[in-house]
Amino acid sequence: MKSPEKTMQREDIILDSINEGVFTVDRNWRITAFNKAAARITGVSRELAIGSLCCDVFRTNVCESNCALRRTMASGQPVVNATAYIINQHGQRIPIRISTALLLDDQGAVVGGVETFQDLTQVEQLQKELQAKYTFEDIIGRSPAMLRLFEILPQISSSTSTVLIEGPSGTGKELFARAIHNLSSRKRKRFVAVNCASLPDTLLESELFGHKAGAFTDAKRDKPGRFALADGGTIFLDEIGDISSAMQVRLLRVLQERVIEPLGGVETIPVDIRIVAATNRDLAAMARAGTFREDLYYRIRVIHLKLPSLSQRREDIPLLVNHLISKLNRLQGKDIAGVSDEVMARLMEHDYPGNVRELENIIEQAFVLCRGSLIELNHLPPEMRPATIAGRDERPMSLQAMEKFLISETLQRRKGNRKDAAKDLGINVSTLYRKIKDLRIEMPDIDGRSRRK
Repeated sequence: MKSPEKTMQREDIILDSINEGVFTVDRNWRITAFNKAAARITGVSRELAIGSLCCDVFRTNVCESNCALRRTMASGQPVVNATAYIINQHGQRIPIRISTALLLDDQGAVVGGVETFQDLTQVEQLQKELQAKYTFEDIIGRSPAMLRLFEILPQISSSTSTVLIEGPSGTGKELFARAIHNLSSRKRKRFVAVNCASLPDTLLESELFGHKAGAFTDAKRDKPGRFALADGGTIFLDEIGDISSAMQVRLLRVLQERVIEPLGGVETIPVDIRIVAATNRDLAAMARAGTFREDLYYRIRVIHLKLPSLSQRREDIPLLVNHLISKLNRLQGKDIAGVSDEVMARLMEHDYPGNVRELENIIEQAFVLCRGSLIELNHLPPEMRPATIAGRDERPMSLQAMEKFLISETLQRRKGNRKDAAKDLGINVSTLYRKIKDLRIEMPDIDGRSRRK
């Protein structure tokens, strides 16, 4: 006859071989079994979980109000493929799929319950990628410049006003436009994006306004334009600074009267659209120079968003790098943990003329070349690797130098105001004072404290 200890060991081995999380509870909701997958998904060790209340371990969004296992214990009926979220030990929200059943003893009496759960993080993220459903949370950034934009995005989205987004190429103007749409009351209708710089004027006119059959040689049938497709939703006009004077006139009419007229048509068609325009040019200067209609400029610049370049928000680089690596791990089935300290230092000091898009390309190339668990300097593009000058390696800045660089740059931006700088850096003022002393950081000539009364 097998001893209880050997039976328990055998059961643990079986449970640990299952890829899904499995745990059991007694009638008092204390955890009595907890397999390896459950520990991996929750970040809680088996030793800590056993004997704990399940609600203390899982902290799900349904623990108090709609616990699947509690429903099973009350009704005796299993729950299959319910969904919920748990909060793991790192504070991350993990989507899970749940199934539950009663736990019976040899005599058929209920002694507890069993629940299996599957981590749906990859499934959820892949669905999000495939559907291209950008949301406010998908915009990555914690720098002051980005946080200021995050604060006003919900208010902008709730309005119906036309928006102009200005910023260098690669700063994510379309991502912001999609976020505005997805946060608005128009989110159930289409978001239609048009790159105005990618088409010649004649094709752009047909693309935007549509055409009637016979309007030109190849017009075999009626074709609705992008404005018509966006009816009830949002149209995003990217690179609007590149459109011709004639197209500016036609666009001005749409903004003023909210009607379109297809090529070859004789009747106007009303459209209910919100226009979000974007450009990497200085439209104000173009309007002053007469190369962009001033009346159109003020029509599209009702709400103005100015996106910072990546070099103006270097604090976001580590966050962006981790996000990009996690995304590539999901898409390519790899398990790269991150970048080495030397790589992060090199990424922090690069100027990024191509902004976030350039960073994405750098990380993707390094990701493809990496065969280990960490991206190293030799995985970076050649132009990003340390150059050899006069027979010696020109090394990237050390982590200490990188920290000194970030603090100095923040103090300069905040004109020496230590309280504001500490807030931007996410540290206590006392910690900032210590780092200024330890790293021998020179303070700006202007003392920002003089601005406070």
